[in-house]
Amino acid sequence: MSEHIHVRGEGGQIIKMDLPLPEPIADRLTKGLLRRVNADGSPYTGTGPATPDSGGDPSTRAGSALTEGRTPRPAQNARKAEWVGWAVGVHGMDPEQADALSKADLMDLPEQPEQPVVAGHPGARTTAADGRPSEDADKSEWISYVVAQGHLSAEDAANLTKDDLIDLADAR
Repeated sequence: MSEHIHVRGEGGQIIKMDLPLPEPIADRLTKGLLRRVNADGSPYTGTGPATPDSGGDPSTRAGSALTEGRTPRPAQNARKAEWVGWAVGVHGMDPEQADALSKADLMDLPEQPEQPVVAGHPGARTTAADGRPSEDADKSEWISYVVAQGHLSAEDAANLTKDDLIDLADAR
């Protein structure tokens, strides 16, 4: 029996993936274009996903900084995808914008953002204190929020527009 994870795709669908992940999928997950979730679509809070080099072995997964919700700065010789994922996780950059930068530009970013990444800030991926995504957050983040609040199932939430999800969150 193979080990598997659940991933929320760019369109909000939840996909069960066998490990080890194909390299293009692993790169998209590392860059933040895809997000690991639980089977029901709720945010994943366990250990990090297996890396392509780990061959799917859970014992070689990302270290404790990831399980504490922090994205560690990659090593200088890390792949560009890891630097993109770090820029997305730490600096709140849009994954496509971060991917458009060179690896050298990504490496030149400071260890921590000069201004804290806050909800409502352009490119922000963090949420308000109650977990509510910013208005400009991806639809997938709104789906996760509505599901976590118990308003709808992941399948029902995925069938709504982002504006409908925001309205639903505002109404309750």
